Amino acid sequence: MTAVRVEHGAIAGAERTVEWSVAPEPVPYPDAVTAMEERVAAILAHHAPEQVWLLEHPPLYTAGTSARADDLLDPQGLPVHRSGRGGQYTYHGPGQRVAYVMLDLAARRRMDLRCFVRDLEQWLIDTLAAFGVAGQRREGRVGIWVETGGGEAKIAAIGVRVRRWVTFHGVSLNVDPDLAHYRGIVACGIREHGVTSLAALGVDTTMDEVDRALRRSFEAVFDV
Repeated sequence: MTAVRVEHGAIAGAERTVEWSVAPEPVPYPDAVTAMEERVAAILAHHAPEQVWLLEHPPLYTAGTSARADDLLDPQGLPVHRSGRGGQYTYHGPGQRVAYVMLDLAARRRMDLRCFVRDLEQWLIDTLAAFGVAGQRREGRVGIWVETGGGEAKIAAIGVRVRRWVTFHGVSLNVDPDLAHYRGIVACGIREHGVTSLAALGVDTTMDEVDRALRRSFEAVFDV
């Protein structure tokens, strides 16, 4: 199972700083995809810097390029969007921090997709550690997992796309979403494990605090 979709090609370019943006209100999914497409084109044309875009979405499901029809169990009246990212079904909604990561791997980083995904994992692990939560990788499973009293559960998802070595889509971290909405899908195609959040683990925090931790961890992992 992969969480990466690649569109081949390479570019060269100068180093750029990474711009951070935070959406003040939930962003409809189609609008976010359009904005990412425009930003990727601008990065490729050297008209805009790299960007990390932090946002929330209204409640919805997205189906990645590997999504299986029988993993959509009961959409519960929520919209379902086909997505160009890698991966399978996932849920997005208020209380979940989505981070769309638009980086130019050719200009200033290694053109290594495995390394990029591993860096995204480490970014999430380090962010969770700031709240006393031990996030872990699992062989053969994309995303970040935690041990709970009832076994292990997924707390963060990863699904990216790469166009001519510029990345987009990204990660989602469950801060305090409505976990009941996950019952409508087999999240990421994994039936035997659950989904959790910082709030469900007893972590009392705010989205602003999570954003600060994400930025600190990102700058350390990606050396910016």
